[in-house]
Amino acid sequence: MHDTQEAIKCDCTSIHNDIVDKVRENIPPEETLYDLAELFKAFGDTTRIKILYALFASEMCVCDIAVLLNMTQSAISHQLRVLKQARLVKFRKDGKVVYYSLDDEHVKRMFDQGLLHISEK
Repeated sequence: MHDTQEAIKCDCTSIHNDIVDKVRENIPPEETLYDLAELFKAFGDTTRIKILYALFASEMCVCDIAVLLNMTQSAISHQLRVLKQARLVKFRKDGKVVYYSLDDEHVKRMFDQGLLHISEK
């Protein structure tokens, strides 16, 4: 643990302005960073992760997702709203039934990258 603490500590007395300036130029605007943080927050709930997993397999209605996850339709609808606001899922209506699916292939790729990252040792 001591080595980790040593690595965090920086005794540098001069600022590397060239590096700071180069990095500053490449940082996206604040609004973009906010949107990115909001996107990652949507992945921060186990129920939403389960819903996404279900939608990888098939388009589903709220009722089916509720039965699958043993939750109320209201709870599922709330989580789907969060996922929809983050543009991770989309919906279509067929009569009175609303079906949800992944918004696009990017969602699956982000998910796969996350799984790959956590499975590394």
